[in-house]
Amino acid sequence: MSTTIHLAQQPEADALLGRSPLAALVGMLLDQQVPMEWAFSGPWTLAVRMGRDDLDAHEIAGHDPDTFTELFTRKPAVHRYPGSMAKRVQQLCQYLVEHYDGDPTAIWRDVATGTEVRDRLGELPGFGRQKSQIFLALLGKRFGVRPEGWRKAAGPYGDEGSYRSAADITGPESLAKVRAFKQEAKRAAKAAKPRKD
Repeated sequence: MSTTIHLAQQPEADALLGRSPLAALVGMLLDQQVPMEWAFSGPWTLAVRMGRDDLDAHEIAGHDPDTFTELFTRKPAVHRYPGSMAKRVQQLCQYLVEHYDGDPTAIWRDVATGTEVRDRLGELPGFGRQKSQIFLALLGKRFGVRPEGWRKAAGPYGDEGSYRSAADITGPESLAKVRAFKQEAKRAAKAAKPRKD
């Protein structure tokens, strides 16, 4: 599973995302309340701080929680909320070890339908329905993982030609389109809220 990814907008970080399913999964987990590039460069920052060229679910799952948190909080921090995100990443890896022997590709390998993959992703710590749909769309659009009905199971994130999420980013231009879409969606949501007079 190796492909060209442009989510972090940094060559080394994107190369890791393209070759490491765990790095892509961790990047998706971190993708909240920070710019997308910051979230998806997190796995590379973490790997470097651990002295590795990839992430290993077994190693992270068994890491001392305090020293693992320190890897996140060291400046520059891996995330805006480094303590809670360190805990979430460790919980994710512990879940992968317990349920998939530490191999994230087992979530989607040999699975017949997109709905099943989405549901399996939804069981991961830190993954709700939206994050699961976006990651399923990322698998289908960027990694060629396309079980039957994957686009439908990914909801609007599976739409061809859309610019809604990380799944649609192929470079700086598409990143700008996704960012514009998100800003417009936020503006529309704010405008739809009833005013308090």
